[in-house]
Amino acid sequence: MEFIFYFGDVFTPINFGLLLIGTIGGLILGATPGLSPTMAVALLIPFTFQLEATQGLILLGAAYTSTVAGGAVSAILLKIPGAPANIATTLDGHTMAQNGQGTKALQLSFLSSAIGGIFGVMLLIFLTPVLAKWALAFGPSHLFWLAILGVTVIGTLDSKSVVKGLLSGCIGLWLATIGFDDIMGAQRFIFHDALGGGINIIAALIGLFAIPQVISMFAKGRQDEGAEVLEVQKHSILDAFRELLRFPRAMGIGMATGSIIGLIPGVGGQIAGLVAYDQTKKFSPDTEKFGKGHPEGVIAAEAANNAMVGPSLVPLLTLSIPGSPTAAVLLGGLLIHGIFPGSDLFDNHPDVAWTFINSMLIGQVLMCLFGLYVAGLAARVAQVPQSLMAAVVLGLAVFGSYSVQSSMGDVYVMAALGIMMYFLERFGFSAAPLVLGLILGPIAESNFIQGSMIANATDGMVPYFLTGGLNIFLIVVVVVSVAYSGWMELRSRRFVSKEELMV
Repeated sequence: MEFIFYFGDVFTPINFGLLLIGTIGGLILGATPGLSPTMAVALLIPFTFQLEATQGLILLGAAYTSTVAGGAVSAILLKIPGAPANIATTLDGHTMAQNGQGTKALQLSFLSSAIGGIFGVMLLIFLTPVLAKWALAFGPSHLFWLAILGVTVIGTLDSKSVVKGLLSGCIGLWLATIGFDDIMGAQRFIFHDALGGGINIIAALIGLFAIPQVISMFAKGRQDEGAEVLEVQKHSILDAFRELLRFPRAMGIGMATGSIIGLIPGVGGQIAGLVAYDQTKKFSPDTEKFGKGHPEGVIAAEAANNAMVGPSLVPLLTLSIPGSPTAAVLLGGLLIHGIFPGSDLFDNHPDVAWTFINSMLIGQVLMCLFGLYVAGLAARVAQVPQSLMAAVVLGLAVFGSYSVQSSMGDVYVMAALGIMMYFLERFGFSAAPLVLGLILGPIAESNFIQGSMIANATDGMVPYFLTGGLNIFLIVVVVVSVAYSGWMELRSRRFVSKEELMV
């Protein structure tokens, strides 16, 4: 009875119906390449004009949480991340699908998404005042070092060589400079009119992951015409639970990383899954299995990108500072209904705030149930012939790239980056570090410039960027991350050399 009393407003017929619509619609939108959580929420805002504030937020919140999880479907089955948050999921999830373990990968992704999402919302419920004060501690210098920390992750991310991983990241950092500088207004590397607004991250994401896949599938299509159809292995939900319990380290790292990164305003959840994947790989005794279809990679990535959802709303609801692009769109949804988030939100509109938060908690459970239900059916996509699959993926890639800004320029950029990535992969380079550099570039650059302005007006560059407890902590973590990546590279080379001598 206490449960019904606490969640009673969520289970009214209209509210619960909107929660179901938002959850199912979000899963479908998330699985569609190009339709990011931010775009999904933005598309639904016009439908909330005639709804009450609580009802509109329930619809938007459900779409937010389930779209992040739904992006794993295309990431696993097609190797096209449904959103930037699902990049890390492709690294092991797609390999599992190619090995006939698509059902298992999808089940693990939805289970870990639900657990991570519930953990993030629980933090939002119980620790909002404390976390809001902590989020304010991050200034431009701290965000700059956080971006640099992300860059150090590049070296070991889905790459057999630290050097090639870092070079891929550097290419991504260079691509991030194309367009007009947001702060200084300078024009940089605009070779074509399509590059005037810079490289859109969604178009780049689709091109870098989808186009090399399409070219490879077209190449293999005729060769595999007589090949046997891949058998999709059945996998029970109970076995998926057992598999999840085997990797508590991955789940813990994913939830902790996602919660911390989601809380920091302006960083967004794009890097949560990648950082969690990298840290899980470094702490795992089975490092060599990552990238080859290891369940730990899927669990860590999906736990992280859903754990960041709840904390990303802490700065929004308490300080009116959106913690992510999607939270910024949710802010617009609040303002439309005359509700101004801030310290008085929970005093003046407690029914709206708590019903919205509680609906996100229930929404995580519904998302998991629907996801597990369709996992077995969705995994059969792996049985589609390569030539037909290539045509479908190419169509989705063009649609997804065009739909972001209704611009053919984005389609051209997507195709050019995809062809470039196809040849880079032939030389051992990887798409994941390149995308991470593209995401982190604007964060690092804008915060360095802002920090420089503040530093020049105060004590100078060195004290501003190199002193203070949080700065020093982040710098130490950066140094340790670089040193560990180098040590892992040397250890793997020594191991290979010993094997060759034994042979």
